[in-house]
Amino acid sequence: MPSMRSRAITISIAAALGVAAGSTAFAQKRYDTGATDTEIKIGNIMPYSGPASAYGVIGKMEDAYFKMINEQGGINGRKINYITYDDGYSPPKAVEQARKLVESDEVLFIASSLGTPSNSAIQKYMNAKKVPQRFVATGATKFGDYKDFPWTMGWQPAYQSEGRIYAAFLLKEKPDAKIAVMYQNDDFGKDLLKGIKDGLGARAASMIVAEESYEVSEPTIDSHIVKLKSTGADTFVSITTPKFAAQGIKKVAELGWKPVYIQSNVGASVGGVMKPAGFENGQGILSANYAKDGADSSWDNDEGMKKFYAFLAKYAPTMDRNDGSVVYGYGQAQTIVQVLKQAGDDLTRANIMKQAASLKDFVPDTLLPGVKINTSATDFYPIEQLQMQRFKGEKWDLFGPVISGEIGG
Repeated sequence: MPSMRSRAITISIAAALGVAAGSTAFAQKRYDTGATDTEIKIGNIMPYSGPASAYGVIGKMEDAYFKMINEQGGINGRKINYITYDDGYSPPKAVEQARKLVESDEVLFIASSLGTPSNSAIQKYMNAKKVPQRFVATGATKFGDYKDFPWTMGWQPAYQSEGRIYAAFLLKEKPDAKIAVMYQNDDFGKDLLKGIKDGLGARAASMIVAEESYEVSEPTIDSHIVKLKSTGADTFVSITTPKFAAQGIKKVAELGWKPVYIQSNVGASVGGVMKPAGFENGQGILSANYAKDGADSSWDNDEGMKKFYAFLAKYAPTMDRNDGSVVYGYGQAQTIVQVLKQAGDDLTRANIMKQAASLKDFVPDTLLPGVKINTSATDFYPIEQLQMQRFKGEKWDLFGPVISGEIGG
């Protein structure tokens, strides 16, 4: 029979081992569905077909970027399995694809799904399932509503912020403007229009002389443009996605209308909009941006863009560096990877959202100097800064300061 002393020693060793075991358990890896020791499953939904198919290159860029990450050893030793589906820019199809990704493919989260209508359609589902809907590729304000939708977060500047910046420009440069607005009839169009009206304040009622909306199902917006020109407006704000943005630029030129022309950021790609519309038709058009322009040779010696161009040459040689969506996809992919790096071995859905809401002065290679990504538990708007730009020749020329258009939580 052991002595009291030896039993005490045994108990002490057991207690010590218990503490050690407890601390080891505390440090163990934590996973939710979609993550293992070797893999992280990320879901995505893109309009590879349909009226917004110009944006499909974003999904292709992210796929290429994750392939590069996997070649380099993955993230903390885990390879990314990127599963991306086409929804044709159709909300019902987006719901179908989100269910497939969450319930059949069992992804850890969905990232960068494109479009206001599609993300609106899946937002309640994603939050009910408590699956992160991260860095949605749309600037609709509601995707930063951390109180009601804590599993959803935007990435690009909110459309209302962009609208306020255009309003500030017009109040300063053309305070007597007679403004005609063409906008997409969804949260994208309505949010940006609201930002313009908020920015103009009491003068909105007298300065905005016409508002015309279009549906994405319409084959052309030419008749709307004709109608807006007839109002006598001397300023035109085109809140449009690429296909319709290019149509608008062509039609305004064809009509010989010479307004101060402002084109929303999402429809201002050099390769995706300005080139198809005809460079000669786009001279002097204004917009705002937060990212470097791949068409602008002045960035060729920029360290971030050198990395971007090297990536394109090796991993995405068929992609057009002049297409703003190519630049966009790269910046988004870098931000997704940063969150996964911060998450470490705690690959739970709750920690993915926590890390997405803990970005501090993160700067992807493609953001303009002075633009930084910052988030918090009460700020789900990662990018809130823009700079005005004017189209000249075959590229956009930036002017003025980087402007913050914060809209808060």
